[in-house]
Amino acid sequence: MALKRTKIVDVFDPALVGQQVCVKGWVRSRRGNKFVQFIAMNDGSTIKNLQIVVDLEKFSEEELRPITTGASLHVEGLLVESQGKGQTVEVQAQTIEVYGTCADDFPMQKKGHTLEFLRTKAHLRMRTNTFGAIFRIRHHLAFAIHNFFNEKGFFYLHTPLITASDCEGAGDMFQVTTLDLGDLPKTEDGKTDYTKDFFGKSTSLTVSGQLEGELGATALGAIYTFGPTFRAENSNTPRHLAEFWMIEPEMAFYDITDNMDLV
Repeated sequence: MALKRTKIVDVFDPALVGQQVCVKGWVRSRRGNKFVQFIAMNDGSTIKNLQIVVDLEKFSEEELRPITTGASLHVEGLLVESQGKGQTVEVQAQTIEVYGTCADDFPMQKKGHTLEFLRTKAHLRMRTNTFGAIFRIRHHLAFAIHNFFNEKGFFYLHTPLITASDCEGAGDMFQVTTLDLGDLPKTEDGKTDYTKDFFGKSTSLTVSGQLEGELGATALGAIYTFGPTFRAENSNTPRHLAEFWMIEPEMAFYDITDNMDLV
């Protein structure tokens, strides 16, 4: 019977020591000598790597050659207490299957990378500890936001991302159109004819869900929005973002004291 996969975050459970485990993930690094090799592997379930111990008497050089940084593996073996520093447990590999290989010039090697360098590797930067930590924190913050409002009886409202409203002049907007910018239809007075556009009028990315939120509050009593908003101000400051997520609660029958209590 095939072993069921164990996520690496669960492998660190002391109760599993002494058991056969099946783990899958990507190689972070590989080191060793002519007798034993150590593979650091991660599957994204935790920021901690799992050490795979490879006895070179059990594996040929040909089998191990494809195992480079970034390669994807399926490993089965015995989970034991680690004799080395840096980890509590490790897997003594019995079988290794290579799911996918990486070229020697794979850019995410075991070394420090600047954020500017990672900007040029946007498809890979999520694999770094820096971005991994950011996205884990962001997950827990978002989960806490939903818990907070849910426990207070608020309803989560999804407001439109594409809208014809500028929400009380909240900021410059990114326009959304299906029209051919190289051949725009014109009205008799020479303006763009938005009746030919997808929505039949000029539309943009939202700068706020407030207006729809106010409508929701008159129907559901207390709502909150939590989603992406967009601002097109041409401002290159640390406080300006073209896209960010915003929380907007709207409540019916709240007075100023109720507002302060919620805050």
